[in-house]
Amino acid sequence: MKRTLLAPSLLSSDFSELGAAVSEIERRGGNLIHIDVMDGSFVPNITIGQPVVTSLRRHSELPFDVHLMVMHPETQIDSFIKAGADILTFHYEACVHHYRVVQQIHAAGKKAGISIVPSTPVSAIKELLPVVDVVLVMTVNPGFGGQVLIPGCLKKVKELDEIRKKEGFGFLISVDGGINEHTAADAVEAGSDILVSGSAFFSGKLDGESLKRI
Repeated sequence: MKRTLLAPSLLSSDFSELGAAVSEIERRGGNLIHIDVMDGSFVPNITIGQPVVTSLRRHSELPFDVHLMVMHPETQIDSFIKAGADILTFHYEACVHHYRVVQQIHAAGKKAGISIVPSTPVSAIKELLPVVDVVLVMTVNPGFGGQVLIPGCLKKVKELDEIRKKEGFGFLISVDGGINEHTAADAVEAGSDILVSGSAFFSGKLDGESLKRI
């Protein structure tokens, strides 16, 4: 049976208690710590930077899943790797030379992810599927927590799952946006391997144990 990984997002935690939030993720069965990095340009808000990631790294040995919602991610990757990132996911819509960015991440010995917003089709990233480690499907418009999942986006998860089975690709499929105790099962059924959950996790409605029952 396939194991579904839970990646609680710090975006929905109390930013004045980030160390405690990391401890809570470990205690309640999180497998990854999802860190949303926003630059106020690619998305409206500004969130966590490299110094915060460096500080949090001391609090956990769980993999840091860093989601770069920033323009020109190639300028930020090396510093986030130095800060302690294990997986670096950048947006297809945020840069031009995608393959080069993947190479940059792999050269540092880290895992590379590509993310697409709800309006971007899977076909846009077809050439990257053989070389990335993670494909992150945004099921809400990025930039804000607590949104409702856009059901049609799960069709892209199914499409990606079909492609990797047909071609024998090894990437994991991550789903981010509106994942809660009601929508998690649909995301898993569609073919996702990683569920990013913010509001539902930190409100106590979804955790590692409840995910096992889905």
